[in-house]
Amino acid sequence: ALYQFYACPFCTKVRNAIHRLNVTITTRDAQNDATHRSDLKESGGKVSVPCLRIEENGEVKWMYESNDIIAYLNERYAVT
Repeated sequence: ALYQFYACPFCTKVRNAIHRLNVTITTRDAQNDATHRSDLKESGGKVSVPCLRIEENGEVKWMYESNDIIAYLNERYAVT
């Protein structure tokens, strides 16, 4: 899931990459939804967006920084 603020330019950059890669990722509005904002702070450690919550092999990882998220998505989903 991508925790985001709609108007954040870094979030827009990540959403564009998601669209380009044709990946389905749930977006969570951490600006207007108190539950998502709370989850981001309590589980991710800080209220900073964009943040990608990654669940793999029973583990949860919180990835901040738009460039890191895009690199991860490209590595994982880009067609070679």
